[in-house]
Amino acid sequence: MRNTILTMAPLFLSVTLTAQGVFSNKTQSILEKVIQDYPNHFHNIKGELISREHQTAEYRSTLQLPGSPSSIVVFTNGQGTASNIGYTWNCVVMDSESFSVARDRFQEIYSQLSNSIITTGAQKTFILSGGYETPQEEKKYTRIVFSLLPGVGDMKRLKVGLSLHQVGDKWRIMLSVNDRDNPDEVQGAVTVN
Repeated sequence: MRNTILTMAPLFLSVTLTAQGVFSNKTQSILEKVIQDYPNHFHNIKGELISREHQTAEYRSTLQLPGSPSSIVVFTNGQGTASNIGYTWNCVVMDSESFSVARDRFQEIYSQLSNSIITTGAQKTFILSGGYETPQEEKKYTRIVFSLLPGVGDMKRLKVGLSLHQVGDKWRIMLSVNDRDNPDEVQGAVTVN
């Protein structure tokens, strides 16, 4: 009996870790590549110019989640202080007419990202951390803000956002990576009526 347990334990552990997405998944893998290019201001994932208005330029992203309808890189060159300059990667993960389908996909993406390990080009390792809140249909907006832990150097400004919000008669899930300082944005979950 003891030998059977010892033989089966690694198998059960392997299945459990794989099911939790600890090793890798496509969402985490794409996100890791985006974060690795953050020190380059997303230069290596910036595709063709889509639009340019005032202080903002939008480019197609060369990295996109499988099945995603669009991904863009946005550069904001604000006037004045350096804090007005920012870089953002935005990905529309999905649009759905069904709230329950969108809610379930939102939870699935959160599970894929939460506590995942991100390795940057400098071989520094970070853990993606953010609290979860279950979206509710009567709410218009739910956003989870992940931080990279430990927050050191330039990476402490980096935030990963996962949001579910209503757009017309559809529910949209978005994933974003940005370095904008927003005093109203805190790590964790935010729900707005």
